[in-house]
Amino acid sequence: MGSQDGLAYSLWLPTRESRPAGGVVVLHGADSCKENHHDFARAAIGAGLAAIAFDQRGHGESEGRLDDRVLGDVIAMATLLRERLRDPAAPIALRGSSMGGYLSLVCAGPAAAAAVVAVCPASAESLRRGLRDHRFTFAADEPAVDAFLAEHDEGEAMARLDAPVLLLHAEGDEQVPVEHSRELAELARSPRSRLIAVPGGHHRSVQHDPDLQAVSVRFIARAFAA
Repeated sequence: MGSQDGLAYSLWLPTRESRPAGGVVVLHGADSCKENHHDFARAAIGAGLAAIAFDQRGHGESEGRLDDRVLGDVIAMATLLRERLRDPAAPIALRGSSMGGYLSLVCAGPAAAAAVVAVCPASAESLRRGLRDHRFTFAADEPAVDAFLAEHDEGEAMARLDAPVLLLHAEGDEQVPVEHSRELAELARSPRSRLIAVPGGHHRSVQHDPDLQAVSVRFIARAFAA
């Protein structure tokens, strides 16, 4: 556990002596926190990957309010993970759920991610509506966040990404329709990108499914190997 520039994080490193193949930055959703994704971090280290989960500003133990520093914060966590791996060129993936799924797509290019896993990714517009309707409880600089969301469209980011993207979505998602991920899948540039639409479920079911976590880890490992 640690903190950098007001961001609280948990760092996960494999215990075996062999050097990890790379690492994963884990991004939680709105009104969530890093601890809710420690199950995925454990799955990552079990497969020989390092992981770092952190609280977005306005969430958990991190300082301040969520604002337009969010892109820089993701890059900072990716940089920190590479430093702890003692390899500035180590491949890094982004894995996010809901708001974190949105951020994994729009931050992948600037963070030089080698792979992306987006679980039930929210859209910029749905997040903007949530802010306007006060559906979220996290502390936010609303004008700054709204401006960031207006400037960073997940569809445009998806169409620019060369890295492979794995989209996971529950067809029973009551918050973000599965059609959103289907539309994103149509924009994928990499032939290694995939969409897995799971029958039934709900907005949070996919992110904690052990089988789908294993699929995600294998997807990341194969992207690193390629």
